[in-house]
Amino acid sequence: MVPGNLGGPSARQTASSGAAVALFLDKLDSTIAAAPDRLAVVDVGAGPQPVRLTYGELGELADRIATRLLELGVEPGEPVCYQLPSGWEFIALTVALWRIGGVPCPLLPSLREREVRFIVQTAGSRLLVVPDMFRGFDYRGLVDAIRPDLPRLASVHVVEWGQRQPSRSSLGGLVAEREDRQAVRARRPGADDVAQLLFTSGTTGEPKGVLHTHRTLSHGLAAHVQTLGLTASDTVWVPSPLAHQTGFLYGMMLSFYLGATGVYQAVWNVEDACRAIETFGARFVQAAMPFLADITHALRPPKGLRLFVATGAAIPRGLALEARAALGCEVVGAWGSTESCLVTVGYPGDPPEKLWGTDGRVIGGMEIRIVDDEGRPLPPGTEGNFQVKTPAMFIGYLHHPEWTQAAMTPDGFFNTGDLAVVDADGYLRITGRCKDVINRGGEKIPVVEIENLLYQHPRIRDAAVVAMPDPRLGERACAFVVTKDGGLMELAELTDFLGANGMAKIYWPERVEPIDELPRTASGKVQKYVLRQMIADKLKAEAEAGAPAPPA
Repeated sequence: MVPGNLGGPSARQTASSGAAVALFLDKLDSTIAAAPDRLAVVDVGAGPQPVRLTYGELGELADRIATRLLELGVEPGEPVCYQLPSGWEFIALTVALWRIGGVPCPLLPSLREREVRFIVQTAGSRLLVVPDMFRGFDYRGLVDAIRPDLPRLASVHVVEWGQRQPSRSSLGGLVAEREDRQAVRARRPGADDVAQLLFTSGTTGEPKGVLHTHRTLSHGLAAHVQTLGLTASDTVWVPSPLAHQTGFLYGMMLSFYLGATGVYQAVWNVEDACRAIETFGARFVQAAMPFLADITHALRPPKGLRLFVATGAAIPRGLALEARAALGCEVVGAWGSTESCLVTVGYPGDPPEKLWGTDGRVIGGMEIRIVDDEGRPLPPGTEGNFQVKTPAMFIGYLHHPEWTQAAMTPDGFFNTGDLAVVDADGYLRITGRCKDVINRGGEKIPVVEIENLLYQHPRIRDAAVVAMPDPRLGERACAFVVTKDGGLMELAELTDFLGANGMAKIYWPERVEPIDELPRTASGKVQKYVLRQMIADKLKAEAEAGAPAPPA
């Protein structure tokens, strides 16, 4: 047994671990056998011509990669890290890992040295797969910088991102000459084996490794399909990164569960998105609200979508009305997390006043509740701590059973860390967060990790990072800074420091506000609600004075 193997669900069994559900890997293999010529993958970011893979071609390619992974000694329950953009390479490698009981541990391409080093170390991955270049960044240089700190890392496989057509040399040599189907089939995982290790943004300075099994993820998919009435004819457009749970589960895996086509876009461009939706007949998408806003406000909004599930924040009524008129599709909100999968959603046909401005109502087979600080249920319309219970619940945090125990109640509810209200009709509205995290267009920004690094800046005496409102993304990060010399700090000075210390650009504050002293309680805790109100008031005043908005 390889050290660091994850094995089965040792941290915590899900409440419904024995419940029957069609497993996604069985559904995928069934489609490969029954409809091998059906289009499975359209990768529109693969150069002038998209890469198309049928279900039969995807199955054969995954078997060849799985064979090579066996040759490299990948064991059952062993995590494998890969930092690949959304595309056929990511998809085929993920399926190959599942085939032999390996555990996919994908990393967002936007992560840099600090985050990549931490995740590969924590996962104990012996393999790492990266592109050579993507969006102007050299990943080989990143690997060279962190490899001395990764003694377990045995091999690095570099994908030539300029050569996007599948071939023998694809995936940095991870495609075997021919598949050993018998050896691959002998390693098929069970329902309660780990199927995913996904790291969330940390709220205490350390990202959490969330573990899901084949059963828990399948429960999430089955509930989604039944609730929204999705079928194999619902081609899925996937603009969200596949290394994020939205793109991974409700993009890639959902298309497999349906036996549908998935259309993948690695680099966001609204014109390319509109073209892909119409060209390939996309009908369903689940993504953060900025994607909805961008295609709605495109010069020529695309036609053909049937349903857009917008996540990350409740949909503003104005945007929902614009989107429905421009796109001709139903638009609903939803709430979910990496740990729990999707738990609430707006049901198509619900009243508009419920669909828009709320995060939907509970999905069948799942439970939600609002409780006070002592865990007592609160009546409808009362704000409190939001807790959920679902058969799609994660089985634990990697290496941290104490975090898992703290997150779960004795009766199996997960403490989301959010504050919320549920109205008399059962519709959820998230009102705030107990966790100190900024939600930038559905991407969670780990505040404490940023602040810890800012305190190392030679000019900074005190700092606090808070959310500032943004009409498109919902929130952006603003840093309030007390300098040692009393002078002003330019944003570029702050971001250059964060970048030089390996922090991903997606985490950088987008505004710096000088302040003489941070407001604190008598016990010394920063009163961040005061700072949030200060920046909100300042932004409002600037807008009224006609100041330009920040870049997208």
